[in-house]
Amino acid sequence: MPTWTPDELDSLDRTQEIRVAGRKQDGSLRTLTIVWHVVVDGALYVRSYKGADGQWYKGVLRNLAGAVSWGGQTRDVTYIPDDAHDEDVDAAYFAKYGDTGPTRAMVAPSAVATTLRVEPAA
Repeated sequence: MPTWTPDELDSLDRTQEIRVAGRKQDGSLRTLTIVWHVVVDGALYVRSYKGADGQWYKGVLRNLAGAVSWGGQTRDVTYIPDDAHDEDVDAAYFAKYGDTGPTRAMVAPSAVATTLRVEPAA
């Protein structure tokens, strides 16, 4: 299974926002959507601010495949539901984005329930 390179993880960690999209049945990408993200223990995590009602999240769940775009680069990825690191992901959101209303929304139960680990596609 491919992994993020140390340079990619560093770049992702320093980037404030990334764009994510799921793949349609025909293999084309859905619309890229800006999201907040965090890197925890060498893994990239995203959540839906709108919980399970987020359109990008619904699109990603259909195939669990898609793409991530940041800093002029795009990678094909696999999205993996992952609730094993929720507390660490919560802490990483606060560390990266501060204790603000939007950050508190990202650690609310509805958003936490949408936690996805993002891995480079094979």
